[in-house]
Amino acid sequence: MTLAAGFTNVDWAVVALYFVLLAGTGWVFSLRKVRSDREYFLGERNAPVWAVAVSILATALSAATFIGAPMESYTGDLTYISTSIGPIVAAFVIAAFFVPVYYRYNVTTVYQLLERRFGPAARGAASWTFMIGRVFASGARIYIAAIPLTMILYGDLHADRGAMLVAIALLMAAGTGYTLVGGMRSIIWTDVIQTVVFVGAAAVSVWVLWGIIDRPAAEVIAALREPAPGAPSKLTVLRAGVDPGAPGLGFDLSQSYTLLTALTGFMLLNLAALGTDQDLAQRMLSCRSAAKGAQSVILSQLITVPVVLLFLLIGLLLFVVNRRPDLVAPPAYEVAAGTKVFPQFILQRMPTGLKGLMMAGLFAAALTTILSALNAMSAAFVTDFYRKVRPAREDGHYLRVSRLAVVGWGVVVGGFAMLCVAWHEGSGETLIQFALKVMIFAYAGLVGVFFCAIFTRRGAAWSVIAALVVGAAAVLLLEPLFWSRWAAHVPIGGETASGAARTLADVTIAFPWRLTIAAACAFAVCVSGTDAACHEK
Repeated sequence: MTLAAGFTNVDWAVVALYFVLLAGTGWVFSLRKVRSDREYFLGERNAPVWAVAVSILATALSAATFIGAPMESYTGDLTYISTSIGPIVAAFVIAAFFVPVYYRYNVTTVYQLLERRFGPAARGAASWTFMIGRVFASGARIYIAAIPLTMILYGDLHADRGAMLVAIALLMAAGTGYTLVGGMRSIIWTDVIQTVVFVGAAAVSVWVLWGIIDRPAAEVIAALREPAPGAPSKLTVLRAGVDPGAPGLGFDLSQSYTLLTALTGFMLLNLAALGTDQDLAQRMLSCRSAAKGAQSVILSQLITVPVVLLFLLIGLLLFVVNRRPDLVAPPAYEVAAGTKVFPQFILQRMPTGLKGLMMAGLFAAALTTILSALNAMSAAFVTDFYRKVRPAREDGHYLRVSRLAVVGWGVVVGGFAMLCVAWHEGSGETLIQFALKVMIFAYAGLVGVFFCAIFTRRGAAWSVIAALVVGAAAVLLLEPLFWSRWAAHVPIGGETASGAARTLADVTIAFPWRLTIAAACAFAVCVSGTDAACHEK
């Protein structure tokens, strides 16, 4: 193993100090004995609104934002921030309609609502859909976090694929061990600490990058406004996504970050994440009341906007440092490609000690993902399944099973993260697009089912199960690998200039539109059921 050049003993000491702080926090929370699985998953339902909001922020952003958001602005512009409109709209919808229902029924997992509406089979199917989807989403994020850890431990990301597997195993071992300590109460307060480290590291990056750039702000802005002769501005924040002159629908389905996708795909994505994904919804359920839970979800999305902007600013400044050497003070360095740009900058240009702080911030983001995911998946498994097959046991028994479930899911998530090493290499997508794309396999069906449960009186157990299957299947069929095969047999126009007839495969569909289409299909299937009259609304 060859350690990355420039990562000194001082940097390792900073990282070690972070883990000591983390371990100390875990020890403090372990002093208060957890007596039941419900307390383990929801705490004592007395978490303050601001702490829950910060915890939701920490869980939603993760290592994908730490590394991926700078890459969005580095290779593109600021249009990624426009997608924040969708989460804010989703937060108000969840606060008004979802959270009050969850508190009214006093649920531990949000899937208990589906049992009230459609019966136990619907609850079980939705819970399993969540757990499988969370394996996908968390595994992708852990893979992303392992990229810079591999660079630290081995010096070269591409030296050996096995190096990535070792880094993933180390992250999962640390995260799983900490999750076992104190349950949701421990996780929320740990998230607060880790968010301070996470955001603090980003702020330090901006400060260091600005110090390297040896020109007034006006020159830097001008360079970003016109990065190359005739090139589009990197300061573009919003694209409507509407083109009345475009053929067919009047907008481009291939664009991911537009006002249209913010109000459709990204709104649905975050409605699913915040309202139907136990990982994030569980935090709102740890508040004292429905009103407090509603406040926490709205606040979480409002504070997310400046944090994401901070990471996008890092990408813009990295672009100036790497692509405009005339604006930068020496020394110069060889610029890495793709996912290595920001981690390489940290390792080669950050001052000693700050390298360690940056990596501690990254590990904070990664561990937040692991802690929340494992706790939520074990909550779903024990509450929605194990208690059904092993009823009327003492609280200590369920608590032990909950902790065993944490270990089991840790192994599964780590295994999927290892699969992502090969999956992402052939996808051609940015890290954030890859992480978000992986999530929608489960979200398409879940958002369709919950819309049916909360906003209609229709639906049945069989239609819930069918909707979950249809949602995942629709996403799969819209994936480029499969889309290019079956859609090539669907003609949509006459011959092109090349002489070939246009087919549906010639249309590129960005992942927000894939989610929108798949969720609409799932909702249509779910509302087709009508035999749920005996269940509560």
